[in-house]
Amino acid sequence: MCDKCMCESFILPPLTHHSHVVEIERPTDGMLFAMPAETLQERISARRDSIEERVLEAAKMVAAEPLESWIIWCNLNSESEMLAKAIHGAVEITGADSREFKEQAILDFAEGRTRVIVTKDSIAGYGLNLQVCARMVFVGLTDSWERFYQAVRRCWRFGQRRPVHVHMISASTEGNVLDNLKRKDEEAAEMAEEMAKNTQDLTRMNLRGTTRSAAPYHRDIRKGKGWEMHLSDCVEMAQEMRDESADYSIYSPPFESLYTYSNSERDMGNSRDSDQFWEHYRFLIAETFRVMKSGRLVSIHCMNLPTSKVRDGVIGIRDFRGEIIRAFEAVGFIYHSEVCIWKDPVTAMQRTKALGLLHKQIRKDSAMSRQGIPDYLVTLRKPGDNLEPIAHTSEQFPVSLWQKYASPIWMDINPSDTIQHKSAREHEDEKHICPLQLDVIRRGIMLWSNPGDLVWSPFAGIGSEGYVAIEQGRRFIGSELKRSYWNQACANLETAHHQSMTLFDEPEPRTINGEEVILPAGSIMGSEFIDPMQRAR
Repeated sequence: MCDKCMCESFILPPLTHHSHVVEIERPTDGMLFAMPAETLQERISARRDSIEERVLEAAKMVAAEPLESWIIWCNLNSESEMLAKAIHGAVEITGADSREFKEQAILDFAEGRTRVIVTKDSIAGYGLNLQVCARMVFVGLTDSWERFYQAVRRCWRFGQRRPVHVHMISASTEGNVLDNLKRKDEEAAEMAEEMAKNTQDLTRMNLRGTTRSAAPYHRDIRKGKGWEMHLSDCVEMAQEMRDESADYSIYSPPFESLYTYSNSERDMGNSRDSDQFWEHYRFLIAETFRVMKSGRLVSIHCMNLPTSKVRDGVIGIRDFRGEIIRAFEAVGFIYHSEVCIWKDPVTAMQRTKALGLLHKQIRKDSAMSRQGIPDYLVTLRKPGDNLEPIAHTSEQFPVSLWQKYASPIWMDINPSDTIQHKSAREHEDEKHICPLQLDVIRRGIMLWSNPGDLVWSPFAGIGSEGYVAIEQGRRFIGSELKRSYWNQACANLETAHHQSMTLFDEPEPRTINGEEVILPAGSIMGSEFIDPMQRAR
């Protein structure tokens, strides 16, 4: 879409309000003369007494434009019933109808199979896109400008290409309801105009004082005994790794745009939408399949994602975990296993203030209450025979420990057991937003790798996976895009080495492509990787 088309798509079409007042000569019940209502009760009585006249006026309008789609808004059940009978082909949608009927009736209207719907703003006045229609009639009006405005916006919205006509019918005996709505509409327009002006002024001031720029991209590398950290785009680094070179991979990917770690265009968490995130992530998944050894595993720490009305149009949960599984399966991985990691819903409620976790929602409408969202460790396996079996002794894995690891739910993961809590940090060191719990990494590495194996994390963050890998006598290679995190990761990996001391001091026999070779102490690259620094030279 060109810039011009993009701009035009955010211009609202003309909106015209038409006021229709039907004259009522007879007095309202309890009145001696046909006088305009003053109290709320008098207005309600006037509406009930004028239903026939107002319905007839609406039916004439719809009949006068037989090729147009119409929404007929009403307030009273009696109005709704009479309108459905008076307008040929009209479909009535009421609160008593089943949810399935309501959904199908609105869908039929939105897709042009139904020309006229009769309903209340409380049923269809919020959130729906009904821009197939550019004509609507309010047969019953209230003093609520918000309800009126929201109902109008079902048709008068971005993407609507035709002028929208809104007809408002009232009885002469109803009083000044039309005047009230017009006054509130004018006040709202003035307020919006003033807000827009203030926003423009603020934007100009900000633009004069600052410029928006993307973070520059730099490559760097730091090596220690048994570990190697790349300041790098994870996809670029993965492309430099040799085929079948990693023994195990465990990491937590960016949860789309739920957390944004940097303003780099290479940051997957800095994606504008889900499609852009997945376009980027699939490159890494394809490289992961090439890099992993046959029969070996990749463990992804993830959670399903909450949706919101602002971003997604609905409040609910998206199956991000399932999307990851299907994306890995698409390149050839086998869905191996998963474990659900329990999280305290009270802690989640205090942190996120999610509507579904609030206790007051139980008293308000528990249909919107839900359970907390757990974490998952989803594990995928590359097809083929594992040429280096991972064999544990009974001492390493007694039955009691195996039963804990084999449980489909881990209830005992301490959410505070992170490298930020473990490592000594200066006050100016930058915290990682959501570091992975060390015991989750520890269980994956112990279960699915051998001592001396190479553990790979494309999203190393502040080095949690590497910290545990070194702690457990494995080697580690990782990449991180954000320099402050990379610096902290290098410090944490060096700390892990000093705590382990002798793990990598001696050369270690390794089997590569069926042949036993000796790698130098602390070597990560060996013959398994293409050294990007050598390539650059």
